Parts: sequence; C-alpha cells; structure tokens
Amino acid sequence: MSTTTVNITAAQVKELRDKTNAPMMDCKNALAEAKGDIEAAIVVLRKKGVATAAKKATRATSEGSVSSYIHAGGKIGVLVEVNCESDFVARTDDFKQLVHDVAMHIAATDPRFVRKEDVTPEAFEKEKEIYRAQAAATGKPAPVIEKIVEGKMGKFYEEVCLLEQPFIKDQTVTVHQLIATVIGKLGENISVKRFARFKVGDVNETVAVSKAADQGAE
Repeated sequence: MSTTTVNITAAQVKELRDKTNAPMMDCKNALAEAKGDIEAAIVVLRKKGVATAAKKATRATSEGSVSSYIHAGGKIGVLVEVNCESDFVARTDDFKQLVHDVAMHIAATDPRFVRKEDVTPEAFEKEKEIYRAQAAATGKPAPVIEKIVEGKMGKFYEEVCLLEQPFIKDQTVTVHQLIATVIGKLGENISVKRFARFKVGDVNETVAVSKAADQGAE
C-alpha cells in the first residue's frame, strides 16, 4: 500500500478541492507531495498552474466572453472581456466564474491598466512626481525623500495593474495567479483583453486595453 493511500484521506482531498477548485487527482497528488499539509498543497497547485500558464502564454486567445458586474446598488458598473482559445472553454462554469470574479475585482479595486507592461512611461513618471511632492512636504532630507519615493514606486504596479493586484476574495493570491490556476485546470491560455469601469458621478471613468493581443498570466 502506498504512502499516499495511507496518509491522504478523502476528507483532505475534498478540503483542498473546495479551497482551490482544482481537479480531484491534482489535489491528491499535491497533498502527497506536501505530505498532507493543506496550505503547502495549495502552494504546489499554484506553482503548477503558473508553470502551465507560462507554457501556454503564447497561444492565441480568439474566443471568450464579455461580462458585466453591477455593484453598490447600481452605483458602480464594470464591463470586461476575457479571452480563451475555444468556445467550449468559454462556456464552462469555471471560465464563467473567472470572468465574473475578475469583473467583481475590477469594481472593487478600480485598476488603471491590465498588465504592468501596459503602464505608459508618462503615467509612471507622473506618479513618481506625485510621491516625491508628498514626501517633500514632510520636510525630510532629500536622501530620505528619495528612499520614500523608491519604496512607494515599488508598490506602484500592484496598485494600478489588474494582474498584479491581490485578488479581492483571496488576498494571498494575485489576479495573475488566479488566472494561472484556471489555465492549469482548463488547459487553455486565458487573457484579460480590456475592461471599463464606471461610477455614478465620476466623469473620469477607467478604460483599459492591453497592448498585448494574446497575453496570459505571464
């Protein structure tokens, strides 16, 4: 009798599956690799998803769907286009759930770009100047100001780029990792092409289109 059969129970497999939505056999194998540790097994599954996503990142995503999400009693609305490789995958519950989750996340966090590669040099420099002005207002010495600015700029992409943000429903993973997990499960490249976010009373709606035609969770 194998060590996996002895040590990994059906309850553990179910718990991991409930937490990750990964296939049953993948959950069992991840638990075996993690020696029954649920949290470690989650890490194993995430790494597998990211690795799978990287292999599929160059594959064209010409199918998919557009989804909407309305929040706060109709005060905030989001449209998002998420692409995949086939209409079959686009119609699966897992893909539909992912699109819904991405739209909900955008409504909650208001990112300005899809990927960090989409951030323009102008936007980056503008933000840097704002941080520098804020730091200078504290009256600290110039070397200290530069360190403060450097630290804040390190978090800039996480704040403004959809794929770099911690997922609103699980802060331990980024949207990038969330998509990678679904890529690993469905076996197709998946990419967020564009989104628009509108808020009642705010004339400066957010509209973002990725520069990459076929980007996945890179």
